[in-house]
Amino acid sequence: MGGHSHWAGIKHKKALVDAKKGKVFTKILREITIAAKMSGGNPDQNPRLRKAVDDARAANMPFDNVKRAIMKGTGQLPGVSYEEITYEGYGPGSVAVIVECTTDNKNRTFSEIRKIFTSHGGNTGTAGCVSYMFKNKGMIVVKKEDISEDDLMNLALEAGAEDVRTAGDVYEVITNPDMNELESVKKAIEAKGVTPESADLTMIPDTEVSITDEHTAETLMNMLEALDDHDDTKNVYDNSNIDEAVMAKLEAK
Repeated sequence: MGGHSHWAGIKHKKALVDAKKGKVFTKILREITIAAKMSGGNPDQNPRLRKAVDDARAANMPFDNVKRAIMKGTGQLPGVSYEEITYEGYGPGSVAVIVECTTDNKNRTFSEIRKIFTSHGGNTGTAGCVSYMFKNKGMIVVKKEDISEDDLMNLALEAGAEDVRTAGDVYEVITNPDMNELESVKKAIEAKGVTPESADLTMIPDTEVSITDEHTAETLMNMLEALDDHDDTKNVYDNSNIDEAVMAKLEAK
């Protein structure tokens, strides 16, 4: 699963991206609509919808907005029909990149995503060209200060987790890529009075590409930011391992 902390890598990269990200509501509402369309409008019976509603709550989204998005998904209100599509390709430094999108116009979205890749020295590829380098997993991140490694290991594995590993100042609890299993392990951790930093389905690279050149790293970060900031983007995954000193320089800019 790579030689360093997946969490540490995405945390640093997301810190740069999120600093300029202002479309949180739009993306959460789309996720709510799709989740409701796929598996119904009851969060108690739809783990994906429950997660999206939790995200909306964390973002201080008005409940009326959430309710309308659910009703659009279930067909109780008229609305745009969204579908999910995934794009794959390579960024600067031969970094593998996966972009998960939610769109009402696949042709438009593909054209715009492809332009972001090419304008940053990257290129899109065919389905499967890089996804074989990643594994779908659930990941729960827990602060080390909140629980001992032994205690977390015992309760997480007993609850069905696959692995628990140390990553800097946090633990990464790895689960099967199933929302129900992820939630089950998360609840077991919370039952011990521990609140996880995050709990999400993710894609973890099998191998990583080391980036030590500042220009390459900056161009890559600009591309990932542009992809993440696109209205139709839900998630962006990559297999870069940017040198800590280089990342510190980028964060200081």
